[in-house]
Amino acid sequence: MAREDVASEGPANAAPVPHLTGRRVLIYLLAFFAVVFAVNGVMIVLAIDTLPGLEVDSAYRASLAFNSEIVRAHEQAARNWHVAAHVERSGDGYARLRLEARDAQNMRLGGVAFSARLARPTDQREDRVFRITKPEVGVYRGEAQNVDPGLWELIIEGMRGTDRVYLSRNRLVLQ
Repeated sequence: MAREDVASEGPANAAPVPHLTGRRVLIYLLAFFAVVFAVNGVMIVLAIDTLPGLEVDSAYRASLAFNSEIVRAHEQAARNWHVAAHVERSGDGYARLRLEARDAQNMRLGGVAFSARLARPTDQREDRVFRITKPEVGVYRGEAQNVDPGLWELIIEGMRGTDRVYLSRNRLVLQ
């Protein structure tokens, strides 16, 4: 009887202490793994939605073209062309390009149509293409819009007819 007297001496409105039962442990485990699976599902959806895409459509076809790329690179080096490019970004989001191309004799290069683009190394959806004008022989100017500051890759291609005769890739940081 003393035991009943001691139990009744505590606060009258005290909540009973919950007991850890097998059912409660099962509910906790299921809730924990449900949260883990839900977070994983959200992360998978976000990863797939933000995937910038592939660099090449087919790795097999790209590997077959690799030897021809090596030959083109050797031909380009043998031409000994000097192509100087300067890119400047303005505060309004425009990037301006000045490109000057000279041949091995240091004469301005004509007969080549140059194109240029800024590519983000991490997301090809942000690539920006320059609209190129040719104010004089061997000098090209271009402008691209909506260019954010940061790391970019400047890709310059020179075409003579349907043949690519020049390719340059350079990393740069725009302020």
